[in-house]
Amino acid sequence: MITVREAMQRTFERRAVRRSLTVALVVGTALNLINQGDALATGHAPVIWKLMLTYIVPFAVASYGSYAALRAS
Repeated sequence: MITVREAMQRTFERRAVRRSLTVALVVGTALNLINQGDALATGHAPVIWKLMLTYIVPFAVASYGSYAALRAS
């Protein structure tokens, strides 16, 4: 099993971050369309804090999944 420090370093290396950002972009966009699509369709501005959280949460989940997998190996 690798150390916490090694797992953190590998979780936030360029390749892993790019993968987490891709997940956040795809999932966040889908969730924003689901959660705020009606407002966008009627010409209203999205709620900014909801928009930001909808991208941050999938990034955090994907990053944690990477970290957990590394710690378990």
